[in-house]
Amino acid sequence: MAAEQGLLFPQVALRPEAERAGRTVYTIGHSTRPLEALVSALRRHGVELLVDIRHFPASRHNPQFNRSVLEAELPGRGVEYLTLEALGGYRAGGYRAYMQTEEFARGIERLEALAAQKRTAYMCAEVKWWRCHRRHVSDVLAARGWTVIHIWDEKRAEPHRDKDNVIKCD
Repeated sequence: MAAEQGLLFPQVALRPEAERAGRTVYTIGHSTRPLEALVSALRRHGVELLVDIRHFPASRHNPQFNRSVLEAELPGRGVEYLTLEALGGYRAGGYRAYMQTEEFARGIERLEALAAQKRTAYMCAEVKWWRCHRRHVSDVLAARGWTVIHIWDEKRAEPHRDKDNVIKCD
């Protein structure tokens, strides 16, 4: 409730109701799946743009999700790719503290601008959205009037909901 009133994230202003109507954004975690499974899930849900919000867009264990691979492979498969480090996790002092900064607010505004133009999903490594910073980004976007949909795979997706009682992320 406090987030809905703008109290937890003072740098991120809420939008007037009329401006918020009809906006949807998606999220996905790459996990250990093959690149083709990620692409299939994105395409099945109509995603045109994948925004990588990992602070370090690389993976030693899953190199198919390194920035260089995604930049090379996704456009040819019908999905644009870009990184948005301003929303990346692993922040000194914790992500919730980072959410109070101008940099975070600018990152949210940039993501909103992108999602207003194209069907967009933002991505990190963790498949369970409530176990990573995607949860916090989703909370802010939902408070700003976005419908947030978490993609699991080609066949499953779920709307964002409060997971405060499931796990704490800080």
